[in-house]
Amino acid sequence: MGRTTDIDRLLDQLGRTDAVFDPLYLISGDEPLLVTEAADGLRACARKAGFTERTSLVMDARSDWTELSGATRNMSLFGDRRLVEVRLISGKPGKTGADALQALAKDAGAGKADDTVTVVILPRLDKATRTSKWASALWQAATVIELPSIARTELPRWIGQRLARQQQSADTDTLTWIAERVEGNLLAAHQEIMKLGLLYPEGQLNTSDVQQAVLNVARYDLFGLRDAMLAGDSRRTQTILAGLRAEGEALPLVLWAIGEEVRVLARLAQARAQGHNLSNLMREYRIFGAREPLVRQTLDRVAQNTWPSAVQHAHDIDRLIKGLHVAGRLDDPWDELARLALRIAMTPSRPPRTH
Repeated sequence: MGRTTDIDRLLDQLGRTDAVFDPLYLISGDEPLLVTEAADGLRACARKAGFTERTSLVMDARSDWTELSGATRNMSLFGDRRLVEVRLISGKPGKTGADALQALAKDAGAGKADDTVTVVILPRLDKATRTSKWASALWQAATVIELPSIARTELPRWIGQRLARQQQSADTDTLTWIAERVEGNLLAAHQEIMKLGLLYPEGQLNTSDVQQAVLNVARYDLFGLRDAMLAGDSRRTQTILAGLRAEGEALPLVLWAIGEEVRVLARLAQARAQGHNLSNLMREYRIFGAREPLVRQTLDRVAQNTWPSAVQHAHDIDRLIKGLHVAGRLDDPWDELARLALRIAMTPSRPPRTH
């Protein structure tokens, strides 16, 4: 195998009805947004092609790497085609992990387990690691997607391309203005673009509208809402939500602020429950500064089994916003949004663990 390809070209090929999947794919890059989008795209194509069983592993040097061989070599209980995702956060698998990855590459080269597709997700590796035996084996056996970082000079063009995906456009000065405010944080750029899609119709955007959208975030304090929820400050959470509603803030935008936080926390809680290093996960999701202790506090305060239902709650609110009835939910999506935010904010602290 051992070929390198562009993610857009690959997804176009795999999206066809007659697509043939390779046994092993490798995604490598330092931009969490691009890595996540590439993995999501592969997953969607695999699901469409009938890979209905999915296993997701977050691994590091201290992980039990027998989980990988078990996921890829054991027969599916129901004979389903399987997708196995292996995320190596640090790019340092340790000796046991290196051996397991070499075995994975060998199996892929030998054509074993043709009912299984494995996707290995790595950060960009330094030169020494890239030439290690395990990395060389993966590169020789896998279809490789190396995701480049977006340079500052390329950022306005990248933003323009993303706006075009949602049928919007802006002049060069406006694109440069956005780029100056999100430089070094591609996820922030993505969030600003999504926000513009929520607030304004398709077509040409003008600079004043774009600038007003950014100013609206500061005035309505969406991030203050997020922080109040994480801090367990139910009174402030209610106050900010009421203010947003009274000011006529776009409901999808408020749901995005709360729902995205809930989804990230759900992933962190699951990974921590599996014994993975929380500090590494924080860096992966770009959680720094004052937000980090708030996230840790929330994960300590809210039980891990709360998060899946909270994620589903956010999905239900999205359906309510679209005018769909959801059994067991209030008809007003603002009321359900308040219930979701307070569900996290009002969860009492758990008693300390006894040893």
